[in-house]
Amino acid sequence: MQKELDIAREAAEEAGKIVMRYYQGSYKVLEKSPNNPVTTADLMANHQIREIICHAFPDDGWLSEETEDSPDRLAKSRVWVIDPIDGTEEFIAGTPEFAISIALVIEGTPVIGVLHNPATAELFYAYTGGGAFCNVTPIRCSPRQNLKQASMLVSRSEHRKGLLAGLVPLVAEIQYIGSVTYKLASLAAGTADLYVTVRPKNEWDFCAGDLILREAGGVLWDKTGQTIRYNKKRVGQPTGLFAGNPTLVKQIINHYSGES
Repeated sequence: MQKELDIAREAAEEAGKIVMRYYQGSYKVLEKSPNNPVTTADLMANHQIREIICHAFPDDGWLSEETEDSPDRLAKSRVWVIDPIDGTEEFIAGTPEFAISIALVIEGTPVIGVLHNPATAELFYAYTGGGAFCNVTPIRCSPRQNLKQASMLVSRSEHRKGLLAGLVPLVAEIQYIGSVTYKLASLAAGTADLYVTVRPKNEWDFCAGDLILREAGGVLWDKTGQTIRYNKKRVGQPTGLFAGNPTLVKQIINHYSGES
């Protein structure tokens, strides 16, 4: 997997250069759907990533937020899952809480994960069995075992709308980070203990972060306590994702299940 990891890192870094040309500058913003913007930077980064990856691995499948989906990927054992900017709203706001997300999935399981935040010069990456890293430094998720002492990452909008009202009192601290994938990178680096979302997400939102967190000693589970399978026909993940170390995640899922 070394070649795949090297190519993924190259693609993320080259896309990062493009993104930073637009960051806090001028570009077009379109609405794909309500509250779902896409910018010139998203599209140009997506093009750059695809050029690099498809040149190196022309037979692999492709799934990206900014490319029209094709059922051809479902017949492929190897599929690249891409979000050229996860956290587009934060990018537009000029907030450095977004990341380029690149993952390679083999038979439904992520084996390569790369997350790059060019605004903070952070490059997170992992491959199966190889550990997780940020800028060549090994990272590990928090070993905290007591839920009452834990910090939990949430989205501002979910908290503001009261969607997490039953879970917020269970932890010591709430932290806000915009991008799903950047939340997972933060968990892998041990800067927070938990992440919970009760809104539907798509595979490209969390695929690379899932592997990086796994390799850092954590888990990303659905509300039934199961790992996520990737390259499905429907890329949307039903409500309920829970991430952190296994002990804390089991505790928070038990509370959530008791409320539902």
